[in-house]
Amino acid sequence: MVEVVRSAPSDPRAGFLALRRISRFERTPHVLLRFLLFGAYATLSVARYARFESMSWDLSIFEQVVRSYAHLEAPISLIKGPDFNILGDHFSPVLMLLAPLYRLFPGPVTLLLVQAAFFALSVVVVSDTAAHFLGRTRGLLLGAAYGLSWGLQRAIDSDFHEICFAVPLLAVVLRQFLLKRWQHVTYWSVPLVFVKEDLGLTVTAVGICLVLAGRRKQGIWLAAFGATATAVTLLVIIPMFNPSSGYDYWQKVPGAGGDSAGLPTEVLDGLGTKGETLLWIIGVSAFLALRSPLVLVAVPTLGWRFLSHEPNYWGTDWHYSAILMPIVFMALIDAILRARRSSHAWIQGYARHAVPAVAAIAATLCLQLPLRGLIQSDTYDGGPRVSDATAAVSRIPDGATVEANTGLMTHLTSRTSVYWVGNTGTLIPQYIAFDLSSGWSTPLEDPVGYAKQLHPSARYDLVFRSQRYAVLMLRETAP
Repeated sequence: MVEVVRSAPSDPRAGFLALRRISRFERTPHVLLRFLLFGAYATLSVARYARFESMSWDLSIFEQVVRSYAHLEAPISLIKGPDFNILGDHFSPVLMLLAPLYRLFPGPVTLLLVQAAFFALSVVVVSDTAAHFLGRTRGLLLGAAYGLSWGLQRAIDSDFHEICFAVPLLAVVLRQFLLKRWQHVTYWSVPLVFVKEDLGLTVTAVGICLVLAGRRKQGIWLAAFGATATAVTLLVIIPMFNPSSGYDYWQKVPGAGGDSAGLPTEVLDGLGTKGETLLWIIGVSAFLALRSPLVLVAVPTLGWRFLSHEPNYWGTDWHYSAILMPIVFMALIDAILRARRSSHAWIQGYARHAVPAVAAIAATLCLQLPLRGLIQSDTYDGGPRVSDATAAVSRIPDGATVEANTGLMTHLTSRTSVYWVGNTGTLIPQYIAFDLSSGWSTPLEDPVGYAKQLHPSARYDLVFRSQRYAVLMLRETAP
């Protein structure tokens, strides 16, 4: 005799709740990866700031802009020039979004933490997308490799830049592309044109990828929108706010002024450096990303960088390659999926081992990249320089007008009006602050004499001097 066991009526929500629990369990490692990398990014960038080792004037410029937005004022950067509206330099109105947060937590550290958070958010997008298509373990490995990629590390080590908004946006755009959510690709692409003027061409490249994917009408519309946005921004909006009624960066592109005679030879300048940079970019994907048409999205950024005769654009330093990292890694995911359908067994085999190889490459490169500083004591101890710099900036009261170079300005922009050395116009500042070892200007031996050259009608007293820093205070000006 068989006993029949009657089961209790099933809860119609049980399946949904079970899937939700599984989803949460699956996502937990990706979220943990995000917080680990956020901690690493934040520690690295804030420690550099605390050591008075900001890489350039960019963090100070961006803080002045966000500070202006936070006080409902025009985005003026005094460092770029008296009353200089930053929209006449680069078109990045997206920085307005930081105004409420900056109003609550004023200071450059807020910008550094925001950038770390955005980069970490992009890690979750890449990792979760990889897990969706390639499996949980491969997703985590690829997410970690992306989070440790040299492009992101160089950007974190270079203070703050507006491209931190573009990194997660591009990751989301390409995620939607891989998921074939075509309308979402357009929705997420449009905000890129408000991050920086060149990203309209990146949007155009996304549109071309849509055309190649069979979404012809949508792709053509998006490509046209991106190209139009770039043209309007470069030819109308930026000149409208620029003191010279132009776009200052045309001079860095051969032939942009109408004379293309030197274009072929100038493009060949730095060919070795450019080639090495390409190898670094594609190498993070073990070169497999080249099998995906999504790498076309990287072409506009590489194009303006390599066409320029500015050497800083050619190499792997600074922040210029950060937006290429989500493109390459999403292209890698697409390439692995394509390789699975290949008729060549060796390609299928190569793709199967690509993720572990990419993770190994990223881990190995970390030995030469900024994140290695997390385990070095010098990262957390600036030595006598920090105490000297702290003493120097303490001599300058809140609300003062200050002329400074890169060494001290990032610690002054949140509470004073800071101008770049030699770029104050007719203003005679109340204080002048020098980092005597800065490569961006060279007062060095005689700061009082240098101040006299800057402002012949003014007399300054030296109120602080150490081996590296000098602070001068205005005594009087000639009638």
